[in-house]
Amino acid sequence: MYASNGNACDVSIPEIIKHYGEDAGTQAIVLYVEGLRDPQTFLKIAQEVVAKKPILAMKAGRTEEGSKAAASHTGGLAKKDITTDLIFEKAGVLCFHDEQELCQAAAVFTTQPIPKGNRVGIITNTGGPAVIATDVLVGGGLTIPPLSEKSTAILKEKLLKEVTVRNPVDVLATANADHFRATLDVLMDDDGIDSIYISMVTPFFVDNDSIARQIVEVSKQKRKPIVCTLMTDKIGCAETVKIMKVGGVPCYDFPSTAARVLVSLSKYGKIRRRKAGEVKRFHDTDSGRAKAIIEKARKAGRAMLSADDVNGILMAYGIPVAEWRIVKDADEAERAAQEIGFPVVVKVDSEAIVHKSEIGGVAINLTDKDAVRRAVENIGKKHKEPGLKFLVQKYLPGGKEVIIGAKADDELGHLIMCGLGGIYVEIFKDVAFKLSPVTDVEAEEMLSSLKAAPLLKDVRGEKGVDRQKLAEIIQRVSQLVTDVPAIRQMDLNPIIAYEDRVFVVDARMSL
Repeated sequence: MYASNGNACDVSIPEIIKHYGEDAGTQAIVLYVEGLRDPQTFLKIAQEVVAKKPILAMKAGRTEEGSKAAASHTGGLAKKDITTDLIFEKAGVLCFHDEQELCQAAAVFTTQPIPKGNRVGIITNTGGPAVIATDVLVGGGLTIPPLSEKSTAILKEKLLKEVTVRNPVDVLATANADHFRATLDVLMDDDGIDSIYISMVTPFFVDNDSIARQIVEVSKQKRKPIVCTLMTDKIGCAETVKIMKVGGVPCYDFPSTAARVLVSLSKYGKIRRRKAGEVKRFHDTDSGRAKAIIEKARKAGRAMLSADDVNGILMAYGIPVAEWRIVKDADEAERAAQEIGFPVVVKVDSEAIVHKSEIGGVAINLTDKDAVRRAVENIGKKHKEPGLKFLVQKYLPGGKEVIIGAKADDELGHLIMCGLGGIYVEIFKDVAFKLSPVTDVEAEEMLSSLKAAPLLKDVRGEKGVDRQKLAEIIQRVSQLVTDVPAIRQMDLNPIIAYEDRVFVVDARMSL
């Protein structure tokens, strides 16, 4: 089924997918989406439908100018259309950026079963296309595992003696219908294989029609999906092509196309198998305290919260913050540093300053009270605004820097972000987003999806970080913005993560 929500469409997208989700004659739903007018309803209904049949969608309008510059890293890194992508992801909708690839993938869902895993068995009678397909398959998250000992033994007996039996299985150009059938039967019976990719050329010296009939016969068993690259003369081998087409075997002209189709099929299988997770509610939180801080700021006409406000809200939600004090001058700073314990950091505390380090508003690793005094005086000379305050905070060297943030969406609540933190966050843009509320499974997925994820583990003698605690902070931030939606944007950057603890050392919030 194909549907679009363009101007000519009188029925809403949620109504369409609900109708065809209940239609026994529909194997897959294909959507062309220009925008989601009722995203919450779409999300609810799509989740119900995807549990039964796939929804494939293409979002138009991705080349429009991005949103205006935002006051936070999280806001600046959230693309204009990311909310639609996140809705698709949370609902389990397969998202495409190319209409041809979308339609090619849709075709396979009408004839092939859903694979139980990501392990592919490859059959080919020519080398090059299989290599191309392998690159695409592996790049799409699938694996090409070795065959079982039993499978290997059977194929050595059944195939030509020149064949080296492994996965991919190159049956050679001289392979006949019996060779193809034997290989198909073995891969179907091998518990280590979930789907089958066939790369077939049609040499003039073999009976290609008989090979096609055997492929169709096995495909009709519906035990495992079969996708084929059929590289042939469509006119000279018209009967071969017809046999495959009528038999419901999805055939494509290019190996990369067929491989991407199989990747899509496997992705849907993964969606069907995935754990939903649970939205954990933390009961050691104080929403009343957080709301009171925000109400006080609003009455004072402040949209950007002070460091004292931000840290107070974080502590109300059990988010660990490096010990801090807010001071007015050098004398207070010295006393605060002695109470906290050296070394410390001194930062300017001003609503008007977003990136403190860029304008000389931060001094780190101060080891005595004289260094603290000099830092306060130097920062004060650069920023001569009335009532300037300073934050004195415990200096935490080492560790890994992580960012966790949130950005409000008027229709969907909040987008939650995590990624590689510190001063390079907007350079590397190694971040992941999810829609709130974030489940425990989604929080872990966010951390695992980062390119820098290996850096959070033990590497080259360096200890890994407490990923469980980082995942907990993601969930606590999600609960915070759900309970207190007045928070429009939030950055916890950086969070210093160690092997056994994590601390927020800088944060900002805006209303």
